[in-house]
Amino acid sequence: MTLSAVNPPGAAWPGVSMAVMDRQRGVLVSTGHVGNGPDGEPVTSSVEDQIVALFENLKKTLEAANLGFEHVARMTSYIKSYDPDFMATFRTVRLRYFTPECPPASVMVQAGLYDDRLLVEAEVIAIAP
Repeated sequence: MTLSAVNPPGAAWPGVSMAVMDRQRGVLVSTGHVGNGPDGEPVTSSVEDQIVALFENLKKTLEAANLGFEHVARMTSYIKSYDPDFMATFRTVRLRYFTPECPPASVMVQAGLYDDRLLVEAEVIAIAP
């Protein structure tokens, strides 16, 4: 197995890859992605805007591996707290990126994320065709 880092332009943190891919097996595993803007700061204009930024950041990582949301086999999300309105917004935004036959997904309440302004972090496993 040979793992290679997957980092879209401008997205890498020193010592951390946004994802790794086993190109021989065609499996990508991402790190947690959040709703940061291009400046690296959390998007705080609205809940929906932060969730869209999260999915756009995931999209950039998938594209860096020549993949798309149609290749995602699993999504795990870590939310700051369970709120029905937040979950409704999250599901609405998710359907903009996935077809109604979304991959299996788990949502877990997390005690905290690395920045108090963040509401959700998500990671994916994708399979190349």
